[in-house]
Amino acid sequence: MFSKFGWAQRNLDPKGLIRNVAIVLVFSWSILAPTSSGSAQPANPALTQSSEPDTATSVQRRPADDNYVIGNDDQLEINVWKEPDLTLSVPVRSDGKISMPLIGEVLVTGRTPLQVKEEIAAKLRRFLAAPDVTVMVQQMNSQKFNILGRVMKPGSYPLLATTTILDAIAEAGGFQDFAKQKGIYILRRNPQGVETRIPFNYKDVIRGKHTEENILVKPNDTIVVP
Repeated sequence: MFSKFGWAQRNLDPKGLIRNVAIVLVFSWSILAPTSSGSAQPANPALTQSSEPDTATSVQRRPADDNYVIGNDDQLEINVWKEPDLTLSVPVRSDGKISMPLIGEVLVTGRTPLQVKEEIAAKLRRFLAAPDVTVMVQQMNSQKFNILGRVMKPGSYPLLATTTILDAIAEAGGFQDFAKQKGIYILRRNPQGVETRIPFNYKDVIRGKHTEENILVKPNDTIVVP
């Protein structure tokens, strides 16, 4: 009896229990410890990814520079310093004009923000001593191109800067599987309304052949990737 009691007493020794618990904790930590990168990987990576804004939309709302040519459907912001009644956000109408208090209609289509600013300031001088005018393009809705077919992000994109066919394909996220990269073409309508079809062989161009096919995209072009 005493020998059994002595065995139990030795196994219930507090120091032994503490030592055993410490071993278990060290072993568990070695399994659950983060990787050498210093941070544990999340169970579901998709939950940690931040959603990126749509490319076309975010670019479309970027302010234009003074060389941008205003077109129908663009959204302009007119600001006259210390004149809140003359500060407004206004769309360009289909006739290419906007309307402002005091001065009435102003033709803006086909002109730059700087040119529009100068005309508005000149007209306001009949009512104000030294009008300080700012003109910005809030949304560029007039100059667009379309890219359709087997690209990752087909749709309509604002034409904000010098853009080649290769640039346009890259902006649309590249090709989907089975895209006919040798059979791409651009549909372009001239001022008389006649539509032409311009071929583009992606395979040749990226190999340095027929690089003249990598033309600049023009407003209202449609790029088709079959």
